[in-house]
Amino acid sequence: MTHHTRHTHHTGQRTARRLTLGLLFAAAVGAGLPAGAQAQASKEVRIGYQKYGTLTLLKGRATLEARLAQKGITVKWTEFPAGPVLLEGLNVGSIDFGTVGEAPPIFAQAAGANLVYVGNEPPSPATEAIVVPKDSAIRSLADLKGKKIALNKGSNVHYLLVKALEKAGIDYHDVQTIFLPPADARASFERGAVDAWVIWDPFLAAAEKQLGARVLADGKGLVANHQFYLAARPYAQANQETLRIVLDEVAKVDDWGRKNPKEVSAILSKQTGLEPAVVELAASRYSYGVKPVSAEVVVEQQKIADVFARLKLIPKTIVVKDAQLPFKL
Repeated sequence: MTHHTRHTHHTGQRTARRLTLGLLFAAAVGAGLPAGAQAQASKEVRIGYQKYGTLTLLKGRATLEARLAQKGITVKWTEFPAGPVLLEGLNVGSIDFGTVGEAPPIFAQAAGANLVYVGNEPPSPATEAIVVPKDSAIRSLADLKGKKIALNKGSNVHYLLVKALEKAGIDYHDVQTIFLPPADARASFERGAVDAWVIWDPFLAAAEKQLGARVLADGKGLVANHQFYLAARPYAQANQETLRIVLDEVAKVDDWGRKNPKEVSAILSKQTGLEPAVVELAASRYSYGVKPVSAEVVVEQQKIADVFARLKLIPKTIVVKDAQLPFKL
């Protein structure tokens, strides 16, 4: 899938959007915060990222470091292999801010994590897929019944699998789910220990380019696959101005990335260590355009949470809007 041209904006509109975000944020600074919260503002922002997406570009361009240095704030980056472990890091206090897919915040909230949604990118359904070996006899979703399927538990691909099986009329419990992080899942996929693998970019692009993996179905028509930016609630309350700057720099790198696909691929290749052909395929499926989390997106997240609760994948029902920011960005 190519970049979503519908998300292209004129310069004036981009500027207006950022000004609106900034004004909303500035107007809300201090609102509803406990006494002295602003005094607790940190001189370091610890960001968790994965091998894809805008935060990887932001790290590669180093524009955030330059912007925050003016305020005496440093940036510490920590890479995580998947969203669930990133949010575990957020919950235990090892990072302050990070990006994950749709499912990890739901699992984290159900486990009692004290996090808040601070923004999201547009849908990117083609950046995750169910793949099978190139010579596999599996030709349709219906053929997955009874098969061994590898995936990272609680990641965005977990919901893709649920929706794909639903479309095929297969009960979720009629497949064998093998929960493995990406590197282990790829090893199992390569040696034929599993029949299919549900995975996201750039691991998906690597499987296609390096292993000849065949896409059985991607997220198109099944899931939105938003990328979310989240923060630890205490950090968000005490560091609103820093968060505003982080999101403003994310918006800027989104605007830049949409227009500069070759440079995006070069940065991602350097940052991830993946070969250019893999990175170019993954980058071609990105969607750019960070925005505040809308009521409509919260409703979509609630639908996912309700499905996971019904399937007993999370221990209880949750109210997603309880994890919304108590102020506007």
